[in-house]
Amino acid sequence: MPAVSPPTAPAREPSVKQPPAAERVYTHIKDAVLDRRYEGGMLLTEGELADAVGVSRTPVREALLRLEVEGLIKLYPKKGALVLPVSAQEIADVVETRLLVEKHAAAKAAPANEALIGELTELLETMRAQAGSGDLAAVSVADRAFHAAIVRSAGNQILDRLYEQLRDRQLRMGVAVMHAHPDRIAKNITEHAEILEALRAGDADAATDAVHRHVSWVRNLAQGEVR
Repeated sequence: MPAVSPPTAPAREPSVKQPPAAERVYTHIKDAVLDRRYEGGMLLTEGELADAVGVSRTPVREALLRLEVEGLIKLYPKKGALVLPVSAQEIADVVETRLLVEKHAAAKAAPANEALIGELTELLETMRAQAGSGDLAAVSVADRAFHAAIVRSAGNQILDRLYEQLRDRQLRMGVAVMHAHPDRIAKNITEHAEILEALRAGDADAATDAVHRHVSWVRNLAQGEVR
């Protein structure tokens, strides 16, 4: 009679290790601030945040200190954390920096190679689909990725890192402006298409002009000059 092999123990699925508690709180708050679930002027308390993420107050304090350094919140002892509104000065500073970097990158990118054209075309189609479904936070992410791809194509790693530092401010401003001016979404997409066509045609002057018009309108809104 043949020997019977012992039953094989079922294979254990690898457990998914959660990020540290402070990192989970940080991500929760930052995502909520960037997509405006926590709006400027809102006061957040440690207890509410601890309950929302399911952690103790200690990692909440760690996350809040980190977010204060990044300029997203202001801590008030024994009261909580105030989500800082986006100021007109901050918008003007970001727009000025973006123009310096993005116009330079657009001039260097023209004529754009096939890889960049393909990436920008895909992002443009993504934005159209997201705008159609009303997902403004996703539109803002794709919008930012469109411009970042052009900056990255310039091949200057220092400028690329500088531009990356604007990421959170760009996303937050983008969502805020789209909520305040939903009619601008379609125009934004049209302006992205104009930038893409200028790069495809190899027209550096047209590309930088299109970038200037597109980026400057955010500053115009901050100054009350809506167009």
